[in-house]
Amino acid sequence: MTRPVSSRPPAVKEWRLNLYLSEHDPDTTARIVLDTGDNVLESHAEARRSPYDPAMADIGDELAAGRALMAMGRLLLRAAAGDMKAIGATETETPAPLWPSQE
Repeated sequence: MTRPVSSRPPAVKEWRLNLYLSEHDPDTTARIVLDTGDNVLESHAEARRSPYDPAMADIGDELAAGRALMAMGRLLLRAAAGDMKAIGATETETPAPLWPSQE
C-alpha cells in the first residue's frame, strides 16, 4: 500500500503522563495526570488487598495503575466525543465498554 506524497512533514506531539502510586496497606491508590499542552486530564483508581492475601505491593500497584489508565482512556474518549459534537460531526454508535466504569 502506498501513501500519497505530502509536502508537509508529519506532525509530532508530545504528551506528558505522570503516574503517582501511593500505598497505605491494604490500599494502593494511583493518580494519573496527562498534560497535552492544551489540556490537563486527571484520573484516579484504587486497589485493595484482601486481608487473606499475602502483602505483595507490586500487585496492588499494577491493579491501581491499570484501572487508572483505563479511566484515563475513558476520559480521552469522552473529550474526543465532546470535541466532535462541538464541530458538528455526525454521531457514530458508541461501542459497548469492555469493562464496567470504575469512576
